[in-house]
Amino acid sequence: MTSGKEDYLKAIYLLSENHDIVTNKELSQTLQVSPPSVSEMITKLQKQGYVDYTAYKGSKMTRKGRKEAGRLLRYHALWEVFLVNYLHFSWSQAHEMAEGLEHQTNDILSEKLEAYLNHPTHCPHGDPIPRKDGSRLGITRERLADLEVGDTTHIRRIMEDYSLMDYLQSRGIDIDMEVKVKEKEPYEGPILLETPKGDISLSYKAAQRIFVDDKK
Repeated sequence: MTSGKEDYLKAIYLLSENHDIVTNKELSQTLQVSPPSVSEMITKLQKQGYVDYTAYKGSKMTRKGRKEAGRLLRYHALWEVFLVNYLHFSWSQAHEMAEGLEHQTNDILSEKLEAYLNHPTHCPHGDPIPRKDGSRLGITRERLADLEVGDTTHIRRIMEDYSLMDYLQSRGIDIDMEVKVKEKEPYEGPILLETPKGDISLSYKAAQRIFVDDKK
């Protein structure tokens, strides 16, 4: 399978965690490719049994497609763990490098890498690592931006975005960090968090892309 097809499968997998049917428009925006290119690729993926496509609605992953996409995301996440925990790259650097490494990985290498890493369950920025059948559980959906002043929670995952990851690491944000909403400015203003590292101020836009435990 080409890396292009693999990127489409990963995108459909991730988008389908929010809703079963993924539209061509969503794929075009996510992958930043033209609508005709999306249509052409979806036709190929359907012929190969990775997706079921319904005209004017969108694509739904087959079991075969979900397993294949989960495999790729699993490879990617394992490399991120290795690059961050053992070679001390930043989240964004590891994410970029893993994009290339995942396409050069097979099951034998991934199994040895997973064992070497002591079977991690999450990537460095909090996404659960897919299991061998392509499924993954434990996706937190509560957004930090939706909490109110006085709420206490733990940061569990952040969206995969290069600038966001760099921004949050520069602010001192860690996965599993306990935080309390200390101040929240109106009209989508900044949010001040009380953390073990001291007070940390984050933009509202960033807080929308940080996922946490249910508030306490």
